[in-house]
Amino acid sequence: MFDLIIDGEVARLTLNRPEARNAIPLDGWDALAACVREAEECARALILAGAGGAFSAGADLTAFATFHHNSEAAAGFRHAMRRGIDALRDCAIPTIALVEGACYGAGVALAIACDIRIASPAAIFAITPAKLGISYPQEDIARLVALVGPAQASRLLLAAEAVDGAEAARIGLVERCDANASTVAASLAGAIASHDPDSIAALKRGIALAARGVASDTGQDESFDALLTSDALAERLRARRDARRLA
Repeated sequence: MFDLIIDGEVARLTLNRPEARNAIPLDGWDALAACVREAEECARALILAGAGGAFSAGADLTAFATFHHNSEAAAGFRHAMRRGIDALRDCAIPTIALVEGACYGAGVALAIACDIRIASPAAIFAITPAKLGISYPQEDIARLVALVGPAQASRLLLAAEAVDGAEAARIGLVERCDANASTVAASLAGAIASHDPDSIAALKRGIALAARGVASDTGQDESFDALLTSDALAERLRARRDARRLA
């Protein structure tokens, strides 16, 4: 149910199960993680999208019937889902969620695990565990609260209220809502991929550390110093000087 296409330095991973609005079956979470790892090896930026007019309806609910009085199966599902979502969270290259159409439940968890979210006006975000009488993984609640704040998270989780792309942008769930969302996402990915990968890696690590409240880090200091003293920077500065002389 996953299609991975590498186009130059940009990978596009499409959730391709349109008959189920790209709901992810139990065995799909590890397959998702494997695709993300493959993209890391081949590209400098990753776009996550859905096929057939939807992003993802989240976890496939047909598996839930097997969890009745079966805590081992329920825990197995939770761990599998965590592996898939965390693969996106920990992806070594920048990730962009392109959300067009339905984005429900664990689909929202996938989107907010990405570094950047771009939505179309037709996108619909809904987190509905309350309607089923279940909960939501704490890691994903924490990420949601970090993005939109506790009050908006309460609105989305406790009332299970659906919001469209424009409202998602207003409350900070997505970075941009645009009628040309696919073009915007592709342009962002291309811009990221055009930059030095070591620089992007250091900046991405720094953002992740800052999101966890880390204001100082020896490893980041070492990366800063290494990039300042690199041959690559010297060559770029030389090229800029040459270009100015020719202008």
